[in-house]
Amino acid sequence: MSAAALISVIIPTFDRSARLAAAIESVLDQEGPLELIVVDDGSTDGTASVVGGFGERLRYERRDHRGVSAARNHGVRMARGSWIAFLDSDDEWLPGKLAAQRRYHAQHRDVPISQTGEIWIRDGVRVNPCKHHAKPSGDVFVPSLERCLVSPSAVLLRRDLFVAAGGFDESLPVCEDYDLWLRLALRQRFGLVREPLMVKYGGHRDQLSRQYWGMDRFRVAALEKLLADPVLVGERRAAAVEVLERKCRVLAKGARRRGREADADGYERLIARYRDD
Repeated sequence: MSAAALISVIIPTFDRSARLAAAIESVLDQEGPLELIVVDDGSTDGTASVVGGFGERLRYERRDHRGVSAARNHGVRMARGSWIAFLDSDDEWLPGKLAAQRRYHAQHRDVPISQTGEIWIRDGVRVNPCKHHAKPSGDVFVPSLERCLVSPSAVLLRRDLFVAAGGFDESLPVCEDYDLWLRLALRQRFGLVREPLMVKYGGHRDQLSRQYWGMDRFRVAALEKLLADPVLVGERRAAAVEVLERKCRVLAKGARRRGREADADGYERLIARYRDD
């Protein structure tokens, strides 16, 4: 990666005017050539006023509410840079985040995507991630099957890679990042800058992960799509089937407990389908 390469940074946001300014400032404090694009996913609060305070230091577009995936994808279509970085509007970058990734890719020109380490703040208190959340590097496919181990706010990737993959799946209201990173990991190695250069805030009510029950429903949908990819063969396919079966068993049990017999039957049929492949 050339030190002069333009990085397009995309912040999708929806009704987070109280947090948005800090996210924007953390991007504008980064070194090197960049453009900042804020895609407003139909906010009804004071988002436009917050963004307006930054003047021409960023590009802003408000759209009808269609979800975070659509907002990110639209930001990429607006982007002029050959590299893309995302930042959720409730997260922040620490100084030097992009510079560290620029250096990494200058030294590893064959790696088209990387992420940094991160700091977790939950309800205002710093917490330590569990061991199973440790970020992998290199071939991250199998480690990423159980849960998402790549943070959108920590990623830097080549724009052409994102476009070729088709971007985020706009039909998934959550777990869209799990879906995309697995699709990319099937074909690409992931780099890792271990230094924690992104701050991830959690615990607030508007987190998408708190708005949906049974998050594994969406991971199962992502795994189904992945298993249709002819590139997925051998041990990797077996690992994906094993994780899908395990998640389906848990979902079927939960559905029966709630009296959702049709849902439970559907998950059990899915298990049988891939067991018989």
